[in-house]
Amino acid sequence: MTVRAVSSTPWQRLPLELVPALRSRLDATVRAIADQITAAIPGVADNAKLADNAKLAMDVQRGVRVALERFLELVGTDDAALPARVRETFVELGAAEAREDRTTETLLSALRTAARVLMRTTSDALSRVRPIDTEDLVDLSDAITTFVDELAAASTDGFTLQLREQAGESDRRRRLLSELLLRGGTPERAILAAADGIGWRRIDALVPVILPPEQTRHARFHYRSEAVVTEREHDSVLILRRGVLSSRAQLAETLHGRGAVVGPTVNWARLPQAVRLTELAAQLAADRNVEAPDSDDPIFVEDHLVTLALRGEQSALAFLSERRLSALVDLRETTRQRLLETLHSWLRHWGSRTAVAVELHVHPQTVSYRIRQLRDLLGDDLDDATTRFELLLVLADRAESWRLRKVV
Repeated sequence: MTVRAVSSTPWQRLPLELVPALRSRLDATVRAIADQITAAIPGVADNAKLADNAKLAMDVQRGVRVALERFLELVGTDDAALPARVRETFVELGAAEAREDRTTETLLSALRTAARVLMRTTSDALSRVRPIDTEDLVDLSDAITTFVDELAAASTDGFTLQLREQAGESDRRRRLLSELLLRGGTPERAILAAADGIGWRRIDALVPVILPPEQTRHARFHYRSEAVVTEREHDSVLILRRGVLSSRAQLAETLHGRGAVVGPTVNWARLPQAVRLTELAAQLAADRNVEAPDSDDPIFVEDHLVTLALRGEQSALAFLSERRLSALVDLRETTRQRLLETLHSWLRHWGSRTAVAVELHVHPQTVSYRIRQLRDLLGDDLDDATTRFELLLVLADRAESWRLRKVV
């Protein structure tokens, strides 16, 4: 048995009788192929937007007609499958599939469906002109398969190009938001517009993370839509939205062994301040003044606010104050002021009710009442040595402003 060589233009072996036979039923063939393709696309049947469905059906029919007319032009020739005008049609169809967020499998499935229907239609059309044998069927199959492969290649190119374009635009928008957040001083409307451009509806809780440059790719892949990243000369800044992935436990697990320094959670307006603290904590680590309990664990700035505050970093003191005094935020100003002054005195006098009463010129029972209020608000923190020191540090800073206010 002699096996014919595989040809890149197998349609040259098709009989010319096929052209008028198939052209006479071209409209019906276009509709048959287009209907089966449309019905096979996931979600179309359930789509309530009839206008969208109608446009999709028209696009499919247009593509099918262009393909069939080109196939008929190829019969009996050794021409290349797709001239520029036809190829561009299928490149655009592939790009449209990507814009509609469908997959390449949907696209290729549609082309396989078209090939099956076309095989049945052409063989039936030719059989009505003359008897057909196995060799005719093989030639038809070979020609249709090769032609549809060319259509698939063009469509896939369009799909890929569109994805690259979308990825490039998405990357540009993400870089813009990251740069605006890090720059500081940007009007709120510009920040919100940039955030909306990447689908972030809320940016009132962000976590900055400083990473070595070699960890940037992993961070982008792992956090994806939940973070934006800015690459700098010697490091990268990951800005992560608060959520499940930004919890301390998750960050400790995900960033283990990656040389990360995790900043405090802040709203967008304070992000530059938080990044500065994170940079200072990273410097502490580099100077070996700070070490994580496990040297491979990420460093959390919140664990080192005292060290940074004692070094004169006012923003560290501000974050420490917010953390330690958050339970008093909702109190009336006068009540909060009295309780904080009492707490400051009580800490300095090692809990001596009498000494506090003398210093504040109040009755000892008043001191007891206020301390009970503080215990209700602060709980066991008042018995923790580390927390008491942090409270004393925070309140010592406030005491200066109280003193100045009284003098005035």
